[in-house]
Amino acid sequence: QVQLVESGGGLVQPGGSLRLSCVASRNIFSGSHTGWYRQAPGQERELVSIIRTSGTITYGDSVKGRFTISRDNAKNTVYLQMNSLKPEDTAVYYCYLVHFGIQYWGKGTLVTVSS
Repeated sequence: QVQLVESGGGLVQPGGSLRLSCVASRNIFSGSHTGWYRQAPGQERELVSIIRTSGTITYGDSVKGRFTISRDNAKNTVYLQMNSLKPEDTAVYYCYLVHFGIQYWGKGTLVTVSS
C-alpha cells in the first residue's frame, strides 16, 4: 500500500502562484507515473499534469504554459508549480501515482483563487 500526502494548497489572488507537493510513503517513484488531477465543484476530475516513467510530460490544455510539474525520485516527491493562477483554477488538487498498473490517490489539497 502507498499513501500520498499533498500539501501547499490555500487561498491566492488571481495572477498569483502556489507550489503543491506530494510525498509518497514508499520509495517507488522511479518505477511509477506520477502527477496531478483536479476537481472543481460540480465538475468531473480532470488531468492537470503527469510525468511518465519515460520522462514524458503531459499537461492539460487549460494549464499549459502556466503550470510546471517536476519530481524528485530520491525524496519520493512530485511538485506542481502553478503560476498566473485564475479563478477557474479553483479546485481540489489530487496527487496521482500508477505503479505497475495499480493506481493510488492522495486525499487532495484545496486551491482557491479569489480576490
